[in-house]
Amino acid sequence: MHEQTAFSRTLKMLIAALATLVGAFHVLNVSGIIVLSTMIVRITHISFMMTIAFLSFPLTKKSSGSAADHVVRVILALATVAGSLYMLIRWQDIASSGGLTSRTDAVVGFVMIFVVLEATRRSVGLALAIIAAVFLVYPFVGQFLPGMLYTRTIRLERLFTFLFTTSEGIYGIPIGVSSTYIVLFCIYGAFLSEFGAGDFFYTVAKKVTRNLVAASAKTAVVFSTLIGMISGSAAGNVAVAGVFAIPWMKKEGYKDYEAGAIEALVSTGGQIMPPIMGAAAFIMAEILGVAYMTIMKTAIIPALLFFASTFIIVHLLALRNGIGVKSGEEKPEEKDKNLLENGVHFLVPFITLLVMMFMNYSPFKAAYWSILALLVVNIIWNRKIDKVFIDKILKSLKDGATATVPLAIACAAAGILSGVLSVTGLGSKMSGMIVSLSMGIPFLALVLTMIVAIILGMGLPTTAAYLILATVIAPALTEMGIPALTAHMFVFFYGCLSTITPPVALASYVAAGIAGADVNKVGWTAFKYGIATYILPFMFVYGPALLMQGTVGEIVWTIAISLVGVYSLAAGVVGYLRSALPAWARIALVLAGLSMISQGLVTDLIGVAVFAAIYLVTGIKPRQAAV
Repeated sequence: MHEQTAFSRTLKMLIAALATLVGAFHVLNVSGIIVLSTMIVRITHISFMMTIAFLSFPLTKKSSGSAADHVVRVILALATVAGSLYMLIRWQDIASSGGLTSRTDAVVGFVMIFVVLEATRRSVGLALAIIAAVFLVYPFVGQFLPGMLYTRTIRLERLFTFLFTTSEGIYGIPIGVSSTYIVLFCIYGAFLSEFGAGDFFYTVAKKVTRNLVAASAKTAVVFSTLIGMISGSAAGNVAVAGVFAIPWMKKEGYKDYEAGAIEALVSTGGQIMPPIMGAAAFIMAEILGVAYMTIMKTAIIPALLFFASTFIIVHLLALRNGIGVKSGEEKPEEKDKNLLENGVHFLVPFITLLVMMFMNYSPFKAAYWSILALLVVNIIWNRKIDKVFIDKILKSLKDGATATVPLAIACAAAGILSGVLSVTGLGSKMSGMIVSLSMGIPFLALVLTMIVAIILGMGLPTTAAYLILATVIAPALTEMGIPALTAHMFVFFYGCLSTITPPVALASYVAAGIAGADVNKVGWTAFKYGIATYILPFMFVYGPALLMQGTVGEIVWTIAISLVGVYSLAAGVVGYLRSALPAWARIALVLAGLSMISQGLVTDLIGVAVFAAIYLVTGIKPRQAAV
């Protein structure tokens, strides 16, 4: 027992050292002090992340701490390091030879794919590991499948060399995203938290919004929106804003998984909010050949409805959980005064981040310079560099890298999915499949498009996801007669929502890490809270007035009905209106909300009538029994 305890302590020290080292590696790489090729950065990144995962997570919960578990952890970690070192040595020869590979490459690739799947199972969850495994099987069974699902047989050696040695597999775009600004934003968030910026912003929020129900949570929604529409990455947004917002909500009384889910949801929605929309709007304008102002005008009402839904959910959750109004008459605490007076310098790194993003600097460069600004203002403010200061830097690097682990491994798994789609040609067939499978029925085509868009958007930032969806999926909708702008907005929305759609819910993974909550619980809760948002694209396809298309009267009526529908859906999801709701009332409210989606006066009026009836019934207080 003593030997196992000593081994566990050694393991923790090794994990901390590796996390600190990889955190420093990424900061130095962004700074330009270390200049390495993209492939080397990606290989190094996933090698460290998977090694940390294997050393941190047990084989099973029951085997945790056993001698056998420790042996398996070490073997898998060594296999990861060996496979990564092999690729570091081989990648340049493969690239210079035009992609010429050997059988040894295939064998090492097989081992690396296996360790990615196992790391995924341990750190992210069994569901994603199974999905990635199913995709791996497809190239070998595709020859037996009918119609468009048919694919020529791909040799085992070809598949694993493609997924391992090219930039379209486990070292593809998703890992590229994780190894650049995602890890930098996680580290940035850890720096802000460790140096006390979170407490400062929490105090500011408490002062500004103390007379509102769920004041901190509502402030968090606005704060995350501002960051999200600039960053272009829901996961990166969570890493930056979540380090403030999630603790705010937890302090106010929200459960850890609720706080994480709200942050993941609103961070995702920030990318659909004009004027920046995560930079994808600029690409959309270029592809469609329309003015950028047209894209902005089209997106504004759906974006506002999204945030109306989020605010309603936050408000109703607060009422359900008994979170009341903060009294405006309470005297400010001395501690709060000191935090406000001594924390003004924390505004400098935050402003630095926003200004650099508005100046079109890359997100990870902005995060890097913001970290430097934070360190500089702390040195000036405190007028010293001591051991405590150095310890905070090291801990920030460690915590930021550790928070990236499940996200990076999910990205590697997503690379398997995208690699299989590419090598089999299934991705390019999807547009034709949608038209064929929908049998010419627009609604069915929209449902299929939604599913495919969410799958293809897994693990990608907004811009990359939209680029793929715009070329592969959007043409299917335009073939069905849906206007091009509407079709592109439809796939754009679902590309964004893929970041909160389990099992590959990257924004939820990051939020869960900050909240200290179960990853899958945060993911499914965010999905539930975002139900209204999943329906919004259908609303603007069938009600084009939501995209500012139609007469003024049609636009005003559609907005009003949509707001009532969103409120009804949110109340049904949360289970609270003016009081806690029974199951039948929740179902009725959801159906009422859905009925208001269908374009038509009759369905709108039926939905409003049901909502109004339940609203009135829930306000009736039961009579007290006579004594």
